[in-house]
Amino acid sequence: MSTSTALQHLNNFLADDQLNKDELLALIELAINIKKNPADYSQVLAGKSVAMIFEKPSLRTHVSFDMGINKLGGHALYLGQQNGKLGERERVSDYAKNLSCFADVIVARVFSHESIQGLAEHASIPVINALCDVYHPCQALADFVTLSESYPDLSQVKLAYVGDGNNVSNSLMIMAATLGVDFTLVSPQGHEAQADIVAKTKKLAQASGSKLILTNDIDTIGKQDVIYTDTWISMGDEDSTKKAEILAKFAPYQVNHDLMEKAQASMVLHCQPAHLEEEITTELFDSELSKVFQQAENRMWAQNAVLVALFTN
Repeated sequence: MSTSTALQHLNNFLADDQLNKDELLALIELAINIKKNPADYSQVLAGKSVAMIFEKPSLRTHVSFDMGINKLGGHALYLGQQNGKLGERERVSDYAKNLSCFADVIVARVFSHESIQGLAEHASIPVINALCDVYHPCQALADFVTLSESYPDLSQVKLAYVGDGNNVSNSLMIMAATLGVDFTLVSPQGHEAQADIVAKTKKLAQASGSKLILTNDIDTIGKQDVIYTDTWISMGDEDSTKKAEILAKFAPYQVNHDLMEKAQASMVLHCQPAHLEEEITTELFDSELSKVFQQAENRMWAQNAVLVALFTN
């Protein structure tokens, strides 16, 4: 079995900007094909082991990788980091070299992008970024798989992200710009996307001919096809003394039916976990406009596409 020639140079999956439009479209197409024909890929990872390093807790990432690897015929080993972050007990380089002796691929959900880079630099096996502080490429890939199932021509989609400029929005905006998707980021002042990500995205958008709009004004959201949101408070900061201040600052940015009607949007996405009645209303989250569980399922198929591409080139 071979994958698209567009993916023949894929040896890691670390950040969204490492792939061009053809490569991203090939991964999306592969994910949809695996979803439709899982039996055709049931032995791709036969005899292969995947080491999953998790510094941060997870439901969807852990389960979707574990179950997905099983569906591909492989074995997944979960490595929690209860005893500290990568680099504290052992150097990241030593961690990477040791795992390379036993496993065939490393999946890492970590606090720092530097840890991802260190693992990739020192491992002799592929590394997949399952989340870090800067990027969440597996999530963004799953999001565009989900969009592709409703919008065959992604270049015609208008996508808005409302909320905190974080790793999810970073990956979304980079992937959107690469694919030629018009993207609007609506964030409160002081919570915008980081400058280097914006600069990178502007170059990609210019090359693809797509639009990138950054604003603090929720009233200027304009016509959108899809509205996406995420938690306002990052994982691990739930007990922050600033929580009340953050909730008050973000309250005007809640995604609800009024905002959907104003934007004439026909779909809402959320990468979960959702804090209902904060960034999104329960009514909208549970409505027919919501594709959040289709989106969650597509995490598995998108990640399996990455794994298949890595092992069938």
